[in-house]
Amino acid sequence: MKSTTTESSPGSGHPTRILVLACLILFVDGYDLFTLGTIGPSLLHDRSWGASAAAMGTLGSLTALGMPVGSILAGWAGDRWGRRMPLVVAVVGISVSMLAAAMATDLTQLGIARMFTGVGVGALAPLVGAMVSDHAPARRRSLHLAVAMGSIGIGGTASAILGRALLAHTDFQTLFLIGAFPVVLVPLILWVVPATTPHQVHGQQPRRAAELFTPARRKATVLFWIATFASMALVYSTTAWLPVVMVRSGYSLNSSLEFMIAFTLGAAGGGVLMALLADRGHLKVVTIASLSIAAVALLVLSTNQPRPLLLAISALAGLGSLGCQSMIISYISAYYPAHLRATALGFGLGVGRIGAIAGPSYLSVATALITSPRAGFFAFMVPAAIGAITVTFLPRPQSSPDTVASLGSREPLDIQKTSPSVPSERH
Repeated sequence: MKSTTTESSPGSGHPTRILVLACLILFVDGYDLFTLGTIGPSLLHDRSWGASAAAMGTLGSLTALGMPVGSILAGWAGDRWGRRMPLVVAVVGISVSMLAAAMATDLTQLGIARMFTGVGVGALAPLVGAMVSDHAPARRRSLHLAVAMGSIGIGGTASAILGRALLAHTDFQTLFLIGAFPVVLVPLILWVVPATTPHQVHGQQPRRAAELFTPARRKATVLFWIATFASMALVYSTTAWLPVVMVRSGYSLNSSLEFMIAFTLGAAGGGVLMALLADRGHLKVVTIASLSIAAVALLVLSTNQPRPLLLAISALAGLGSLGCQSMIISYISAYYPAHLRATALGFGLGVGRIGAIAGPSYLSVATALITSPRAGFFAFMVPAAIGAITVTFLPRPQSSPDTVASLGSREPLDIQKTSPSVPSERH
C-alpha cells in the first residue's frame, strides 16, 4: 500500500527506506535491552558497587518501569501526530539516558538512568511497529516486522560481542557510553519518516483508547495484553538473567556470553523464517510455536549436553523468546485497523511492559529461593507456557494478508457481529 506523503521529506515513505531505518532504531533497542544482562556478571563481581543478585533484579525492573509510560504515550502520539516526532523524542531521550548511566557513580544513579532509558525504549516498539505496518507491502507485513524486530537480536549480539571484547580490560560502564550514540539517527528519521500517516492523509482522526473495547474487539484486546505480559516477562528475564543463570550452572563468563550470542542470532535469523510462514496464513500457529519452542529449549539448556548442541538449543531459545515479540506485534497490527494501530500497539505493549517489570525480579526471587542451579531455567519456562496457552484463545485472523494490509479508513462493518476475529474496513 502506497501512502501519500505530500507533507514529508524527499526520502520519506519508501518501504525499503522505512525498513532500513526501523532496523537501525531497533538495533538501538536491542543493544540497550541486552546491555544490562551483558554487564551483569561484571557488576556482581565489582565489589566497589556492592551489587547483589537482588540489586540486579531491581535494576532490570527499573529499566522496565518507564516502559509502559513510553509505550502508551508513544502509541497515542503516533496516531495523533504521526510517527516522526515521537521517534525523534524517544531516540534523543535514550541517548541522554545511556550517557547518564555511563556517568553514574552508584547503584541509585544507575537505576534512575536505566528507568528513564526505559521510557525511551518503551516508545520504540509501538512506533516502529506501526511505521513498518503502514508502509510494508501487503503480503509481506509479518516479514518486514520480523526483519525489523530481528534487529533487536542483532543489537543484543553487538552488546554481547562488545562485552566479551571489552569487559576483561575496561569498566563495564563503557558499554553504556557506546549506547549514547543513537542520537546520530535523528537526521535520518527526519528525512525518511513521513510527517503524516496514511490514515491522516485520508482525513481520519485518531481514536480513543475506548475503541479497543468495542464488543468486536474486547476479548482480543484482553488476550493480547495477557500475551504481551507473558512474552515480555520471558524476554526481559532471559536478557537480564541468562548469562548469570548460566554462570551459576557452571559455565564460565566467556561461555555464557557465547551462548548469549547464539541466543540473539537465533532470534534474528529464526524470526525471519517464522515470519515467512506467518505471511502464508499461519500467524496464529507460528506465534504459538515460537513460545512453545522457547519453553522446550530453555528446559534443554538446563541439562548436560554436548557444547555444539547447547549452542544450537540456545539459538532456538532466542528464536522463541524474542521471535514471539515480532509475531505478537504482527498479530496486533493485523487485527486492528490502521487508524487505531499505534494506539493498540502502545496500550498492548504498555500493559505488557508490566511483565517486563516483573520478569527480572521474578527470576531474582526464584533463583534466591530455590538453590538448584537449574531453577533459573525452569523459571524462564513459566511465562513461555502462559503465553502459548493464551494465544491459542485469540481469534484467528480470517482476512488474507493482502486484505488486512490494504484495509482503509472507516470503522468496522456490521458483519463483525457475526465474525469478530478481524475488524473489516475499506477505502
